[in-house]
Amino acid sequence: MSESKKSAKFQPLSAPKGLPDYVPPQSATFLRVRDEFARQAHLAGYQHIELPVFEDTTLFARGVGESTDVVSKEMYTFTDRGDRSVTLRPEGTAGVMRAVIQHNLDRGYLPVKLNYYGPFFRYERPQAGRYRQLQQVGVEAIGVDDPLLDAEVIALADRCFRAIGLRGYRLELNSLGDAQCRLDYREKLQDFLFALPLDEETRARAEINPLRVLDDKRAEVREMTADAPLMVDHLCEDCRAHFETVRTTLDAMGVEYVLNPRMVRGLDYYTKTCFEFVHDGLGAQSGIGGGGRYDGLMAQIGGQDLSGIGFGLGVDRALLALEAEGVTLEGVERRVDVFGVAIGEAAQARMALLIDELRAAGLSADMAYGGRGLKGAMKGADRAGAKYALVLGDRELESGEVAVKDLAAHTQETVELSSAAVLEQLR
Repeated sequence: MSESKKSAKFQPLSAPKGLPDYVPPQSATFLRVRDEFARQAHLAGYQHIELPVFEDTTLFARGVGESTDVVSKEMYTFTDRGDRSVTLRPEGTAGVMRAVIQHNLDRGYLPVKLNYYGPFFRYERPQAGRYRQLQQVGVEAIGVDDPLLDAEVIALADRCFRAIGLRGYRLELNSLGDAQCRLDYREKLQDFLFALPLDEETRARAEINPLRVLDDKRAEVREMTADAPLMVDHLCEDCRAHFETVRTTLDAMGVEYVLNPRMVRGLDYYTKTCFEFVHDGLGAQSGIGGGGRYDGLMAQIGGQDLSGIGFGLGVDRALLALEAEGVTLEGVERRVDVFGVAIGEAAQARMALLIDELRAAGLSADMAYGGRGLKGAMKGADRAGAKYALVLGDRELESGEVAVKDLAAHTQETVELSSAAVLEQLR
């Protein structure tokens, strides 16, 4: 085999386009953001649900809506070995509803409050903040049509962003009405749209779900639809009262928002309250999270006719927003609390046992490997962000002691060479 063929064979590989890696140290921030979002959800009574990464394609076609870009253009759909059409999940709500129906969670106490996180997949043109594998944390509250629950969900999303230190975003709010008041509005909107010189694809979309046209991001379409009738001006009395209660409750909670009567969101199942968090520091991909109510979705995929509301928060977008605001999360640089530095073969063997005992006691700990000298090993302690270094050489080993260095205070104490003594010193 020629040298050129050998080198070609072993060319390094890269991740597929649009699929980001999160490697240290950024991965620590990623975990902190994701886990903080989930923690806030748990504080509000939402229990974790683990969803399949792929589902029957029909679930998304029926639940998300065939007129959406997500279903018509962006899904990763393939036929498995059993000749079944399956799709990598593009969003979480439809999968949660399927699980609730399948496992009869809707037959117990309502609302069912669930929290999930993980990767979702959409075939989009990759750019900053828009990935083909996106990471989200979501919540769903299913079974009760109560505007106070809408306010809870929105306030929870706001609290998630504030908990990681974000401030430079705005919350946009709208109401899309219910099935009844949308019938009259649909007719008015279609009358307006069909009088425009729409292209064939957009006209077809207006036939299926005219609200989708208002969500079109193309400048020429937005200009044509600037004077389109708005749903918020055609709400029925019940929907208007529902939206007013959501707003007054958010006001009482101190959650700031702006009304955006043109907001539609990108999925067909939304009804009544819908919302989006926008961060202008991210450029074109400014949405960092959002959601809304989806009355009728459960019945649409074969369950009871129960209401629901939820959100999805973008972990990827939140990381970019933190960067745009210059926010650094405290403590994420610390990989371990204690780092062992041992000089000499015997000391290294004894340090390995001490580190293992400290881990068993619940302390995060690591040590220098590979026979490094004192200077090189202490660099390892710095890179690990450790609070303490344990230093063990031949002299300490002989006397049955270990030095405990406080790396922040630049102080040192010598204690008995045992995990109990070290733990006592660190308290």
